[in-house]
Amino acid sequence: MTGRELDAAGITDPRLRAAYTRCRLLNARHGRTYFLATRLLPADRRPAVHALYGFARWADDIVDDTGAGATPAERAAALTRLDRLLRRALTGGGPADEPVVLALADTADRYAIDAAHFTDFMAAMRADLTVTDYASYADLRAYMHGSAAVIGLQLLPVLGTVTARALAAPHAAALGVAFQLTNFLRDVGEDLDRGRVYLPADLLAAHGVHRDLLLWSRRTGRHDPRITAALRTAEDLTRGVYREAEPGLAMLDPVARPCIRTAYLLYRHILDAIADGGYAVLHRRAVVSRRRRAAVAADGLARVLSARLGDRRAATPAPAPCRGDALDAKEPR
Repeated sequence: MTGRELDAAGITDPRLRAAYTRCRLLNARHGRTYFLATRLLPADRRPAVHALYGFARWADDIVDDTGAGATPAERAAALTRLDRLLRRALTGGGPADEPVVLALADTADRYAIDAAHFTDFMAAMRADLTVTDYASYADLRAYMHGSAAVIGLQLLPVLGTVTARALAAPHAAALGVAFQLTNFLRDVGEDLDRGRVYLPADLLAAHGVHRDLLLWSRRTGRHDPRITAALRTAEDLTRGVYREAEPGLAMLDPVARPCIRTAYLLYRHILDAIADGGYAVLHRRAVVSRRRRAAVAADGLARVLSARLGDRRAATPAPAPCRGDALDAKEPR
């Protein structure tokens, strides 16, 4: 499958092919939902999506590399090196030595992706090295512009639109934010282990929740109704962002819609799993069942086939009318 995707995208250079393959492996290993949805795209667009997500995943791994024993200073140095490599590659300073950066720079060039989106993303990654909580939702949303919204904006040129891209951009950005808010809600316990709380402090405080209470619940495995109420509010907020994003689905190229719609549904189902599990995210990770994932993927595949059939029909010239048809068409009705 990898070779077919690269051939379809016109990527022939052996070094570039290896770089894109590396990104595909990162996406497959770390982003099951994204990877599943990406399989629904036309083959020629998949390598670019793998490059964008692979790079984001790699940078995120540098920031979160606590299990390997890296110190904060070592993680900061690794992120600075990555930033330097990225800037050089995006500004034509020469091919990158790092495969993930090489693939990303090639994708950015092929699709004319605004370099500012990558600058904003790296700024958010640097914030994760020092910032451990957010006072308000407005503060969190400012952070998520770089960590999530720009991912949607990076993808938009690859996916294509049937409207002016500027009309679709706010919805694409909102979808990136919705996905990340879902991750924050699902991963409250794991983030707490890393010393971070991404749920806004004012939202938590409105229900009498603070970091020490979260730590107590994580440590003891015990529930508290105040935490449940705060998590339910965070879920409601997240569903509101999905509603912001939804109109953008119809603005995408028809052959790209099934991919994004599948990711949209799978991520919303994570919220369902969190609620169905009693908001026990401090104690166990909420997952979407295989049956539900398979059903969503099957529906997505059916939509892909329908969209591609529609593309073929649109590309087939209509038969020329016979003389009688032409005359009939000119007569008033």
